[in-house]
Amino acid sequence: MPKDVILALDFPNKSKTLDFLSQFKEEKPYVKIGMELFYAEGPSIVREIKARGHKIFLDLKLHDIPNTVYSAMKVLSSLQVDMVNIHAAGTRRMMEAAKQGLADGKGNTLLIAVTQLTSTDQETMNKELLIPGNLGDVVSSYAKNAYEAGCDGVVCSPLEVEKVHHDIAPTFLTVTPGIRFADNTTDDQKRVTTPQKARALGSDYIVVGRAITKASDPVASYRRCVKDFLGE
Repeated sequence: MPKDVILALDFPNKSKTLDFLSQFKEEKPYVKIGMELFYAEGPSIVREIKARGHKIFLDLKLHDIPNTVYSAMKVLSSLQVDMVNIHAAGTRRMMEAAKQGLADGKGNTLLIAVTQLTSTDQETMNKELLIPGNLGDVVSSYAKNAYEAGCDGVVCSPLEVEKVHHDIAPTFLTVTPGIRFADNTTDDQKRVTTPQKARALGSDYIVVGRAITKASDPVASYRRCVKDFLGE
């Protein structure tokens, strides 16, 4: 299965994004374009970064009625990104519609379903979201729905990777945010771990943002992360 570090481009505009990427002279990191940057710049930023040779995870977390998600995915397929995501809470039917939208748009994009955000812990899920049960079991249940809907994998915390691979399939992709170096703060994320631990737990992709983008030397931090996660 593929393994890679995905660098989160959580910047407010094109200028700051491209200035940041210009620091990478030898590498072409796999990058994540999220809502902040996409809403600020639109599809053009995706095309420009793709033209520069980067793989792209378009992180828009679509969650709507099946017909709307189908239409949106059909449009997004024209961007030819490498990965895009939806919320598994949108139901199996919605996820199936998303998969069909990508197929009808003749794209070759991995479809990944978000299970529970890494900012959500057990208490929040039970008391605020009113979802009963154990967090790991809920993540696994959402992952099973995603698998049966034809998704290629899920977004989960590294702490749930082993359970997802065990309960669903070893080849079902796990994309794991909540990655920090041991000397970083956790900020607003609650279910976090280090690149080395994510590797040991079996994560297929790790998504890393502030640990690299806010570092005094982002390129060195990226290389440290790649070495820790991929052993390179």
